[in-house]
Amino acid sequence: MSRMKFPRALRFMALLPLLFLGGCSTEHFWLLNPKGPISAAELHYMILDVSIMLVIIIPTTLMVIWFLLRYRAKAKAAYDPTWSHSNILEVIVWGVPILIVAVLGYYSYVGIHEVNPYNPTILAKHTQANADPLEVDVITTDWQWLFIYPKQHIASANELVIPTHTKVDFRLTSTSVTNGFFIPQLVGQIYIMPGMRTKQSLLAEHEGVYHGFSAALSGGGFSWMQFKTKAVSQSQFQDWVAKAQQSATHMTYADFEKFARPTVNIGQKTTYFSAVQPGIFEDVIKAARMGKVYPTPNALTENMQSEEFLKHSN
Repeated sequence: MSRMKFPRALRFMALLPLLFLGGCSTEHFWLLNPKGPISAAELHYMILDVSIMLVIIIPTTLMVIWFLLRYRAKAKAAYDPTWSHSNILEVIVWGVPILIVAVLGYYSYVGIHEVNPYNPTILAKHTQANADPLEVDVITTDWQWLFIYPKQHIASANELVIPTHTKVDFRLTSTSVTNGFFIPQLVGQIYIMPGMRTKQSLLAEHEGVYHGFSAALSGGGFSWMQFKTKAVSQSQFQDWVAKAQQSATHMTYADFEKFARPTVNIGQKTTYFSAVQPGIFEDVIKAARMGKVYPTPNALTENMQSEEFLKHSN
């Protein structure tokens, strides 16, 4: 291969990685494809923070490279060994970082209030002043999700259904270990802890099915802690509520205790419950504080062919 052809071949080889980007899109990059105001705000501030930090990183990197090249031993660049101070340099070295920290502090303050789980101010811009939010109680077990709609007296296992353009207020707790409630395209993560109640709010602007999961390691069945979030129109949501209210499967607290037993949840089976007993959420918190546990048989997560595994499959 000639000297002229070799560099040209290298240039073509350098372009090959671009072919792999041809099939890429933001569809599966959940954080980069927000579908609600909270997730959009989080992406906005993430990009803003990174951009501001690049104001430091890029010039510093370029200056390091420039100094290495200019003042290397063979370059023989002129320098003043008696130099010790520069007012201009002092202003740059101290002023720029202070300014950047101040800007980051300001946007951090504004951003925290906009997406605060207990009172996200950004949702006020996207909802009507007199509109009632949808209330949903979230309970995690080993290893299932239960979504209770108190006012509708229904519940759904491993599937969250919400209407678009409606604020949804969550109360969250766990029967056993800590989990993390996370729907990247709609809202950031918040911990779900036994014996405690945390809160979260979101709003979906677009219809679709979004991926939700636990972002906190929760034992052998951690990979099963996933659920679908279906954002539907208001009329479709009402139809779904009516369908769930016709379910032959009811839920009292005694039924919940059976549901809360460690379960193999590989397929994230969806079950709807009607006539849900009021106060289950509060009873779960009280039971956890009193030391209620749901023991996990060792064979349940150690051997997928064991009788325990098959017996606890949903």
